[in-house]
Amino acid sequence: MPHRLLNPQTFAAIKDLRLVAKAVVDGFLLGQNQSIRPGAGIEFSQYRSYQPGDDLRQLDWKMFARSDRYYIRESEVDSSVAVRFVLDASGSMAHQDETLTKLDYARFLVAALAYLAVQQGDTVGLFVLQEEQLVQLSPQNSTQHLQQFFHLLDKIKAGGQFPASDRLSPVFQKRRQKEITVLVTDMYEQSSEISDTLRKLGAREKDTLLFHLMGKNELDFTYQGQLSFQDLETGQTVQVLADEQRKSYLASLQLWLKGIETETRKKQIHYERFHLHEPLDKALRAFLLNRARQ
Repeated sequence: MPHRLLNPQTFAAIKDLRLVAKAVVDGFLLGQNQSIRPGAGIEFSQYRSYQPGDDLRQLDWKMFARSDRYYIRESEVDSSVAVRFVLDASGSMAHQDETLTKLDYARFLVAALAYLAVQQGDTVGLFVLQEEQLVQLSPQNSTQHLQQFFHLLDKIKAGGQFPASDRLSPVFQKRRQKEITVLVTDMYEQSSEISDTLRKLGAREKDTLLFHLMGKNELDFTYQGQLSFQDLETGQTVQVLADEQRKSYLASLQLWLKGIETETRKKQIHYERFHLHEPLDKALRAFLLNRARQ
């Protein structure tokens, strides 16, 4: 049941991102709560197992990191952090796999994480990266701000190339001591513009997460016959005989993916890859584990 609640395909027809975010978070916590058993692992009397409806701000994230279980600390609330979401909205994020585009999946993922962060007392901000503009929403924590956050997410349309570095200076400015930065992108770049952005983010803030989005059709190269592929950012086309190119494509893809993961982790940036057909719980787990280190 929880995984069905977290399936991104089920959200495609829902227009209210707040409802999507709440459904994802509630489904995730429901699934985690099913594995909690009273008694073992409770070290102090002020801890108790999480129950649906509990205030998420009272979840003890450090206990979660140690035990992989959710507990409420009734005596204190962890200090807040600013969570900055940096969303790639360049043309390649319009890539579609079945009924979802990468940007659709990114919306669900970012909305759910923002909802969870606000519920636990953190502030959330958003940067939308596009060729002609940089849209930004400074971190805050309020119902009105979160509604504005969802509205901005909902209006984004993928297009153009990744912005030039001279447009990104606000993304690299550090405003407070405790921050988490989450870059959501498909890592499609003309040269090294996204890699350079990630490097600067990692140098700016030790708590940086890369959430790398890919379609199953990209990963498995499920195409057949003679095809014409168009670059969603430059408009260039290439003719391909799928059966002849599949083996070399898949080999090159694995080298590329391994290189991204290796270089990212060398920079001590947390790396997670997400496939558009997969449930969203991996994103929530990765975020919570990073949050527990604050």
